[in-house]
Amino acid sequence: PKLNYKMIKYTIEFPIKSSVSVLFNAVSTPDGLSEWFADNVNWNGNVYTFIWDDSKEEAELLKKTNNQLIRFRWLHEDEDTFFEFKIEVDPVTNDVTLFVTDFAENEEERENETKLWEAQVHALMKRIGS
Repeated sequence: PKLNYKMIKYTIEFPIKSSVSVLFNAVSTPDGLSEWFADNVNWNGNVYTFIWDDSKEEAELLKKTNNQLIRFRWLHEDEDTFFEFKIEVDPVTNDVTLFVTDFAENEEERENETKLWEAQVHALMKRIGS
């Protein structure tokens, strides 16, 4: 039987010094994602294949709004879960913020995943010169 537990949804925000189009390209295209998120990324229709060393995971593209949002769901994960990258621009200061939303099974996993996201977004910022 499937365990009925509630996944914890969490969002981390990162101020990014970048143009929105450069940032969106880095979080939404196979080329952009393979520069910081995975070793290689391929896509076929709505399914993206993320490859790291000797492992690979497939994710379905759920939603994409140009220069604003991209949302994926790991195919092996629960139907209700996703991970997304959302870009917001402050209307007054024009500061760009990247919001990463993901799900974890428990508080400990959330803490570990948060550290991983921080490391990955750091690599992203380095890559785009933020």
